[in-house]
Amino acid sequence: MAEGSIASATSVHFDGAGASLAWSIPFAGLLLSIAFLPLLAPRFWEHHFGKVAVFWALALIIPCAVVTGFWTATTEIVHTFLLDYLPFIILLFALFVVAGGIRVSGNLVGTPATNTAILAFGTLSASFLGTTGASMVLIRPIIRANQDRHYHIHVFVFFLFLVSNIGGSLTPLGDPPLFLGFLKGVDFLWTLEAMLLPMLFMSLILLALFYLIDRLAWNRESPEIKSKSRVPRHIEIEGLHNVLYLMAIALTVLMSGIWNRDATIPVGLGLEMPVNGLIRDVVLVAISLLSWWTTPRPVRVENAFTWAPMQEVAILFAAIFITMIPMLALLKAGSEGSFAPLLSLVSTPEGKPVEAAYFWLTGGLSSFLDNAPTYLVFFNLAGGDAKELMGPLELTLLAISSGAVFMGAMTYIGNAPNFMVRSICEEHRIKMPSFIGYMLWSGGILLPLFALVTWIWFL
Repeated sequence: MAEGSIASATSVHFDGAGASLAWSIPFAGLLLSIAFLPLLAPRFWEHHFGKVAVFWALALIIPCAVVTGFWTATTEIVHTFLLDYLPFIILLFALFVVAGGIRVSGNLVGTPATNTAILAFGTLSASFLGTTGASMVLIRPIIRANQDRHYHIHVFVFFLFLVSNIGGSLTPLGDPPLFLGFLKGVDFLWTLEAMLLPMLFMSLILLALFYLIDRLAWNRESPEIKSKSRVPRHIEIEGLHNVLYLMAIALTVLMSGIWNRDATIPVGLGLEMPVNGLIRDVVLVAISLLSWWTTPRPVRVENAFTWAPMQEVAILFAAIFITMIPMLALLKAGSEGSFAPLLSLVSTPEGKPVEAAYFWLTGGLSSFLDNAPTYLVFFNLAGGDAKELMGPLELTLLAISSGAVFMGAMTYIGNAPNFMVRSICEEHRIKMPSFIGYMLWSGGILLPLFALVTWIWFL
């Protein structure tokens, strides 16, 4: 292969071996745009974020077509759209529609005890509904409970930490990386047995810290707001049948990973679609339509349901998935790619795995890249044998799994629900931290905890 070539003669895929890090510029440019344009030019970003996303996508597509050829570029984009982006956005769409049909009404007030209880419940439910499902169900009730408070940004930051990320640690349904591990042969209950203690360690400390912060913030609230907490509670739930649809979504995703995994159908461009994936996506769309048709319209109106958050996430993540193509290719190239110096850190010269490096590298890359393929890269680097990884290399698999799940909380794009939760909050006029501002929160709170996790489990 010639120096710097990207597509091999026998493949129509982007080949990361020998490729330059310059291919990461569109991805970096998109992230910087998401981070800084809402701060520097908020009106421009609000009205033109779609054009910015298209610009950075084209900044990758056009050079890729010129260097690798039109056929390779087209195949990569179609492959990413059909096999990665479309299933991602359909699942997010289904959860968004179904959860948007569940309305919790009443006079719930976001006291420290109430908020902590909601976060604790969301953390536990995330492993069974998925982090996205739990986030979509609970974000509107916790917004409504805290809508009159003046000091409440921390509530939604901790919501992202716990419900949208760390809570999904205990089953393959909780987070996509764990589901991939399940498909590769990791026992369904392995995550519960292996990750329970690290997950509880993180969750209990975060819940205690949240209660302390929320108590201090509550003490600063006005007497008028505090007086609302003394009114007897009454809570009503409308659209409760949508809980059955959520269960159907979880079962559909689980069955798609078990049933008829090897059957495919050709779709052109030399690509094949998995039959189970197609059926899964059709069922998810059908569940979404059933939820839409069977939920009374006033429920969604009172829930302030609009399509704006879904539209923003769909557009921005389309560009993220496209610009991420060379980044994942560089990572998958292993010792032949530009990430080779990083990947070499995960084992000693004698070939013994370095669990701390697996934890931080899997997590650090998952904070900005799709955590599912990142998990898969390090899973394969560790040998790719599920039985061995659940046996003598159990700590290595634990490091990979916890890194991929826990560190998704580090950025808004680290896990599927993060950006959606932020969009829903901002639609309800909650001024969320900027991209960099959120990283200051996550860095200041989570990094010390990750250091403790490393010290206790991986050193």
